[in-house]
Amino acid sequence: MREIKLGASALVLALLAACGSTDEERALTGALAGAVVADVLDENVLAGAAVGAAAGALCDEAGVCE
Repeated sequence: MREIKLGASALVLALLAACGSTDEERALTGALAGAVVADVLDENVLAGAAVGAAAGALCDEAGVCE
């Protein structure tokens, strides 16, 4: 069952990765995705949201989502 949840989370993340044209939009999308993944993995949701927000905001600087 955990594999299904993780697979569904990966699909949601892939779909949300295309969202956002500004740093703020990508940070919000990243925060949402990070929180969902953390919840699925039974980890700290707030920490997952913080990591996701940082990754979303900085992904264009890293050349990942140009």
